Amino acid sequence: MSSAFTLPVFNPPDFTTDYFRACPLIRTGVVQKGGVAPDNYHATTIFPEYYQVDRSTWVLLEKTRMDCVVVQEGDTLSVREFRKLKKGNRVVLGRSEDGEDGIYVHTEGFASAGERHEKFSFLSRRTRETPFSRDYDSLYALLRYEKRYGRILWILGPAITFDFDSREAMSRLIHAGYAHALCAGNALATHDIEAALFGTGLGQDIYTKEYHHQGHYNHLDAINRARKCGSLSAFYRKELVKGGIISSCLKKKIPFVLAGSIRDDGPLPDVIADAYSAQDTMRSLLESATTVIALATQLHAIAAGNMLPGYQVINNRVRPVYFYIVDISEFALDKLANRGSLHVRGIVTNVQDFLINVQRALLG
Repeated sequence: MSSAFTLPVFNPPDFTTDYFRACPLIRTGVVQKGGVAPDNYHATTIFPEYYQVDRSTWVLLEKTRMDCVVVQEGDTLSVREFRKLKKGNRVVLGRSEDGEDGIYVHTEGFASAGERHEKFSFLSRRTRETPFSRDYDSLYALLRYEKRYGRILWILGPAITFDFDSREAMSRLIHAGYAHALCAGNALATHDIEAALFGTGLGQDIYTKEYHHQGHYNHLDAINRARKCGSLSAFYRKELVKGGIISSCLKKKIPFVLAGSIRDDGPLPDVIADAYSAQDTMRSLLESATTVIALATQLHAIAAGNMLPGYQVINNRVRPVYFYIVDISEFALDKLANRGSLHVRGIVTNVQDFLINVQRALLG
């Protein structure tokens, strides 16, 4: 079987047909109060969306995310969160998505000709009984392609830092160029630093799994020492800490976002405590991502999924965005799909095993 990966061809709508010729132009309503959309606003989806701005001219949204509105400024259409609407903005109106309001949502752009879908079949959902060998093979080929031509963004939960081999595997993947950005929370960085300083995760040895005496202080000491330095980059320079995920990002100049939460200890310096500032910063990385892999972090995965379109427009070419979630729990996969991320691909497995498999396949 060939390990080469090729992007699927995008099939745009044929706007020369009589059906589309009969569709009206888009309509807009004016924002009367900042942060409040006019009635009958159109909410965006993860799919390619086209808007007829003048007769026979359908414009594709190039940067989008679901559950936002579309603002028209002259000939320009931009996607905007409700909280960023300003009085006087013109917002596109219409709830139909088949052209009747001048809006067409194209859900079949990447569908392959001759695809067969049975009305009834077994093993249609991803569960612990699903064989994932083909998924792994496809992912390896995709990552090799994306290393050269795309942008790989990882969404990481702290579980991967609790094991020596998975933490090392993630660090090696970063050094080898298989990461272009990273999003996580305070806990991932905290326990990565704890592992670097003490060799533990929440006080447990990440290699032997034995508990250290008073090990429950270790992650707090790690936070405190980092806070004393004022920033993570200053901490790594001063403490001469080697190895680990955050260290690898700093050395390779890989941008990362650490989004805070209400349950954080500390937090570490560089953690963005304001939720909307964290959202904006995450979105700045997700806007250019072409493959996203979320590991054992349900809430951050859902946040990323809500900001991630199903496509990107690169050099005037429409290509799909690939989104994987890897978790030991089937519930996490279903939860993400139920939140609107219909294009997510799930792998039900231990994330430590997943990372080690990926590292061996890509790096030997």
